[in-house]
Amino acid sequence: MSLYLPVQLKGSAAIAVCQRCNTKNYITDLTQDPNNKIWVCKDCCDIYDPWRLPARIAEDISLQHPRPDVAIEGGSW
Repeated sequence: MSLYLPVQLKGSAAIAVCQRCNTKNYITDLTQDPNNKIWVCKDCCDIYDPWRLPARIAEDISLQHPRPDVAIEGGSW
């Protein structure tokens, strides 16, 4: 890890430390990890875990207009 960061001409010169790899970065270069909301550099940022998504809505697969059950001629139910 270098002792100094290169000079940035625009933006903030505030320095922060990545909470995952402990490297120095400008605070504008850090992003929030979508899974646990810690501030990490772009190299350490994970993709969103699909298990955290809400459950799928069940499909309605019932018949919309079913015919009523009637006895067939000659048979009984």
